[in-house]
Amino acid sequence: MTFLQKLGFWRKKERKEPKAPLLLSKPWRPINWGDRQSSLQYMKDYRPQTDGQQLRILLHGPVGAGKSSFINSVQSVLHGRIYAQALTDNTSHDCFTKRYTTYNIQKGRDTFYPFVFNDIMGLAKDKGVQVDDIKLALKGHVKDNYRFNRDSRMSEDDPFYNNHPTDNDKVHVLVCVIDANTITCMHKEIEEKIRNIRKEATHLNIPQVAIFTKIDEVCPEIKENIQNVYKVNYLKEKMEQFSVTVGVPMNCIFPVKNYESEIDLNSDVDALILSALKHIINLGDDCINFNKSQQRHAMSC
Repeated sequence: MTFLQKLGFWRKKERKEPKAPLLLSKPWRPINWGDRQSSLQYMKDYRPQTDGQQLRILLHGPVGAGKSSFINSVQSVLHGRIYAQALTDNTSHDCFTKRYTTYNIQKGRDTFYPFVFNDIMGLAKDKGVQVDDIKLALKGHVKDNYRFNRDSRMSEDDPFYNNHPTDNDKVHVLVCVIDANTITCMHKEIEEKIRNIRKEATHLNIPQVAIFTKIDEVCPEIKENIQNVYKVNYLKEKMEQFSVTVGVPMNCIFPVKNYESEIDLNSDVDALILSALKHIINLGDDCINFNKSQQRHAMSC
């Protein structure tokens, strides 16, 4: 065998096997990217069956996951422009949200959407919001503007403790907001807190959703084109891992990109936010209707 033949043989041995494609041939979850107007109309037309009923959505999750940014992103989509009512902070790894805050979304000059968001202090390993405070919020016992104490739970004699919560005070959907890049390195203590909160919500018949944020940082294929979000198997695996670890079903986990550095809206970003919001509202409406039917049944017995 000549030297050139030996070199060619060696190169054949060193040749790497072709890598599996980074993108699936078709999305594993279909989404209508051009359905923005009908989705917006769905939000505008939504009305709870009971007059005066308000659908309350509570956001929780680790510090820095993007809870406040998600609220701003929802408002941006519904207002048709970049909106920043919920204050955020990019200069600190500490939790920026310190108070229990309700965000009403204006619909017209004197009208509001019949659903509200509640922002809460983030979860952390050694500090952050007390799990017991989140449980109290689920039951409607926390009044707006309550300042969270990292060292102790809210007491019943606190002036911000709501002794007689109404149906509007109680939470109808619990949303766990997660940075998609932190799934594999999330501290076990935070995972346990999320499971603990989820168990309480399940006991109260409150549906739960997970929002995966910062998906454009997960891989370059999504950053290049957000429509690849359901073609990236790596992101799907992260969602499946979170589903197994915490217990939230896959069909209740939604990847989104929050508006953070943008100054204009993007139709693809809007599509993911509206898809998540529509499912949240449907779950919350089912919760309200179920609770009402249970109350009517109890009264008739």
